[in-house]
Amino acid sequence: MTLLNMVDWSPMIAFNTVEFIKSAAKLEQCPPDEGIEIAFVGRSNAGKSSALNAIMGRKIARTSKTPGQTQLINLFSLGTDNRVVDLPGYGYAKVPDKIRLQIEHILRSYLSERQCLKGVVLLMDIRHPLPPSDLQLINFVAGAGILVHILLTKADKINRGQGQNVLLQVRKELSAFSNVTVQTFSAFKHLGLEEARQKLDNWFSD
Repeated sequence: MTLLNMVDWSPMIAFNTVEFIKSAAKLEQCPPDEGIEIAFVGRSNAGKSSALNAIMGRKIARTSKTPGQTQLINLFSLGTDNRVVDLPGYGYAKVPDKIRLQIEHILRSYLSERQCLKGVVLLMDIRHPLPPSDLQLINFVAGAGILVHILLTKADKINRGQGQNVLLQVRKELSAFSNVTVQTFSAFKHLGLEEARQKLDNWFSD
């Protein structure tokens, strides 16, 4: 994003007005399948909760030093029929098999059946890009025609040159998908925050 774009951008969505709706253990417990939903998903150590809180400008997702805390579909309202969805984190080895299978079922059913799902924000640790589980999710979601925006999180953990190299690498690896975009991001330093907000704002407004 250029500086000019950032200056000219006038957001349509007031992210800090976000309000919790409910938690759902299965798809049938979600609100009616209408309007627009944007879902946040990623491996349990990718910093999903921190990214959500930074983008919304307030604490809506509980952060924890122990990965794998989100095991339900958490839904938040951003005005009439606009919702942000915090999906369960995956890939945490210490989660019992029963819970892991439940999480996989929740993710699969939501991502494949939810008709109001406009886009998916995939959180990915910039130091460990494109693990097999994330590639599988990208192929599944983007292959179904759903928009995907990847946040390469924890960009403050490496220098700027390294971050740009990873960004270019990931973009090249996923160049076959016209509906996948990628950026660097740091919830701690607020790097890429306005770019992420603009992406969500565009998805909700289009």
